[in-house]
Amino acid sequence: MRVLVVTAVPVERDAVTRAFGDSLGGVEERVPLPGAELHRRGAFDVLAGGAGPAAAAAATAFALASGAPESSPYGLVVSAGIGGAFTPVTPLGSLVVADGIVAADLGAETAEGFLPVTALGFGRDRFAPPPALVREVAAVTGAATGPVLTVSTVTGTAERAGALLAAHPGALAEAMEGFGVAEAAARAGVPVLEVRAVSNAVGPRDRDAWRIGDALAALTDAFGAAASVLEGWNSHENLEG
Repeated sequence: MRVLVVTAVPVERDAVTRAFGDSLGGVEERVPLPGAELHRRGAFDVLAGGAGPAAAAAATAFALASGAPESSPYGLVVSAGIGGAFTPVTPLGSLVVADGIVAADLGAETAEGFLPVTALGFGRDRFAPPPALVREVAAVTGAATGPVLTVSTVTGTAERAGALLAAHPGALAEAMEGFGVAEAAARAGVPVLEVRAVSNAVGPRDRDAWRIGDALAALTDAFGAAASVLEGWNSHENLEG
């Protein structure tokens, strides 16, 4: 079976594929999909699916439907990239592996505050990656584990950051694609993981303080360390362990 890795933008995709180098053998293939292109190396297909949960869900769904050979279907989907973190728990340049992928702003604003979509009686607002896989990847990468929030609007104020933490105690990071990737993977019956490298703090936007290069390097290192775990996970029969 294969591993599908979905990022938002090409620079993240390239950081992931750079982890594999020549270690997986063969020449990197390019597989066209509607509106995107898979970069294939060994058992890994890496896709830059676009920013935000809608683009991520659509790209993931297309890839799951037609990206893998019939003889080697996807056994795992990974949402990957850089993201903001609720420091100092997760400092810049560190790694986060999600033990919960949470739609933090999917719902309704009311006079009493925000209601998640589940409180409105619709759908779901959280996916849980396989706990054993979370533990294994965190162990080989040195990542922290905790909830990663998916937002459609990146947080830009201390007030909003505080509100998110109050609503989701223990959240480590926020990004824009994880929940969309997870939604598509769940509908295809494929387990999902989210891996984030921290480029900035959640809160006021101070671009001078961002460490995008360091985060991309950390993402490369993470996939280099975790490649065998991710590929080997396809053979696990107990995805809940």
